[in-house]
Amino acid sequence: MHRTFAAGVCAAVLVVTAGAGSAFAATGATAAGTGNPPWVDQATKNGPLAADAKIRLTVVLNGHDDAGAEAAALAVSSPSSRSYGSFLTTAAYTRQYAATDAEVTAVTGWLTGAGFSVDSVPENHLWVRVSGTAAAAQKAFGTTLDSYTWNGRTLQAPAGSVTIPAAVKPLVAGLAGLSSSVRTNQPLSEPGDAGDLAKDRVTPSGPAPRRNIAPPVTPGAPPAPAFVNAPPCSRYWAEKIATGLPPVNGRAQPYAPCGYTPAQVRGAYGVANIGVRGAGVTVAITDAYNSPTIASDANTYARRRGDAPFAAGQFSEIKPAAYRNGYDDTENGDLCGERGWYGEETLDVEAVHGVAPAAKVLYVGAASCDDADLLDALNTVVSGHKADIVTNSWGSSGEPDPTDPTQAALGAAYKRLFIQAALTGIGMFFSSGDNGDENVHTGTRTADFPASSPWVTAVGGTSIGIGSRNDYVFEQAWGTGRSVLANGAWDPAYPGSYVYGGGGGVSRVYPQPWYQRGVVPPSVFEKFGVASGRVVPDVAALGDPGTGFLIGQTQTFPDGSAKYSEYRIGGTSLASPVMAGIEALADQASGRPHGFANPAIYELNRTRAVHDVAAAGQPLGVVRVDYVNSTDASGGLRTTFRSFQQLGSLQALPGYDDTTGVGSPNGFLWVYGLGQTSARAVPYAQSKAG
Repeated sequence: MHRTFAAGVCAAVLVVTAGAGSAFAATGATAAGTGNPPWVDQATKNGPLAADAKIRLTVVLNGHDDAGAEAAALAVSSPSSRSYGSFLTTAAYTRQYAATDAEVTAVTGWLTGAGFSVDSVPENHLWVRVSGTAAAAQKAFGTTLDSYTWNGRTLQAPAGSVTIPAAVKPLVAGLAGLSSSVRTNQPLSEPGDAGDLAKDRVTPSGPAPRRNIAPPVTPGAPPAPAFVNAPPCSRYWAEKIATGLPPVNGRAQPYAPCGYTPAQVRGAYGVANIGVRGAGVTVAITDAYNSPTIASDANTYARRRGDAPFAAGQFSEIKPAAYRNGYDDTENGDLCGERGWYGEETLDVEAVHGVAPAAKVLYVGAASCDDADLLDALNTVVSGHKADIVTNSWGSSGEPDPTDPTQAALGAAYKRLFIQAALTGIGMFFSSGDNGDENVHTGTRTADFPASSPWVTAVGGTSIGIGSRNDYVFEQAWGTGRSVLANGAWDPAYPGSYVYGGGGGVSRVYPQPWYQRGVVPPSVFEKFGVASGRVVPDVAALGDPGTGFLIGQTQTFPDGSAKYSEYRIGGTSLASPVMAGIEALADQASGRPHGFANPAIYELNRTRAVHDVAAAGQPLGVVRVDYVNSTDASGGLRTTFRSFQQLGSLQALPGYDDTTGVGSPNGFLWVYGLGQTSARAVPYAQSKAG
């Protein structure tokens, strides 16, 4: 489930300077965009798009008093402000800051007059979503559309300048879909890349790997292909030691945990018996698609772990009417890897319920993995205020390109949506990414989006040791180096070659937010070659697949059967729902939602409420055994040593750092201390200055 990336996308993103944040402001000048996306220069032009070709368009609307909305969101989110916690209702937000009914009517009238049909207008008037044809687009925007082929995909872009009638142009923040976007999002989870022999550079002995038998075609995607843990593995940290294998730095190393359970995670983070379990709090989860067995899997998993399953009405789902770019998409093909999202959803649901077993959980599935559809899922939660906390375990390599009209439009929508969430008391959590500083994939160090938005809480990953009594043994920044057991030795030698690690770094799009001023060390900016910027992550929790989480999921096995089984998984996809569960405990402890948590989180920097994750004196790593064919020993076994090493530029330091943020939560002190104004808090008036 390791991410794949669209070639050519990131190069355009990475040249954007930190001062370019204004490109994502909701301004009509940026929105209408007369230029074409950067991919056009790399694509093959096929000619004009057929007049009857189908078009799906999201017209992002301008709001009112964007600066005022941002200032108000800052005030309600800052514990040192008199307005802290004085959140708006959705209706009040819409009246004060959103496009008016008359403005929506004007935009929809223009679009329907050109031949489009209105598909939806959300309650907060963030956009108008329409469908129609290329002929309707030409009538509305004064240009034909051309067809292109790029990287095996058929795309479209305007043939000429895009025009918008003067009467409605001030109302339009951006157009998403008139030109295709090649940016997609992926689940940020790692089951362990078993069977990826190219990465390990070794051919196993024994029978050839057995190929999975394709399941019969059915409406909707069947359960994902199976992954099974291979023995030996440890029930808790260092239960089993690989004494018969080559030592590392003169010492035999522990076998990897089989996957920590909810009870172990609750114990390690000190939230097992603190008087709150998330009652009265709703946590929403957004991903793409929907696992057909999620409810039964989550309940079976809870029972097997000794926890209570969901009570009646405690778990609910919101699904789109249809999916795109998935398993059954005959038009576009399975561009998003629909079944790969099933494990992500399973991990998110079971982790939130495991950490906050009394909280309500709402799953909102997007119609695809592109930004427009995932934004729709997010906005379903925010515009209807359906949850107090939202955890999102997905993202893309690097950040959106403000010079791409569609990405700029959706960037403006993301920003407005996140500010509304803050103003209305909804906490937004995002995984920080699974590829460190992204240099290994893009050639340039950068943060990932949406985690890099200043209005979300970016959650990084750690490696953690949990003892036989569910006790906190150690924790350090997640970065994995891999060495393969070949000819009686580890190759390459310790610390091995970089595989993956918790995402972090400096945004190339967003400026430094007020809550990071005076906290982020200057050395972070120096190594990224920038003067300033939004730094990721804000906080961290268990993410390393080498010390990962055990989940239960119905999977498709090689014989075509589908059955429930359990396996270890990790990634910052795990860290985000763990943090969201702990946030639910803090909300219950406070008797109210914390909303956008970053200002409160940064007040806890260098206090006992956080584990200040550091690297000195920690274990070297774990020995891990995998089935080559992912399910059984018939294809042979593969043994690797997974080192705990930050092999990229990211480095754990005392206090704040660019791989674990302020650190990980420390139980009672975090849950009951979050948002309590301290003498160390930056005064609200000072936070507005500069």
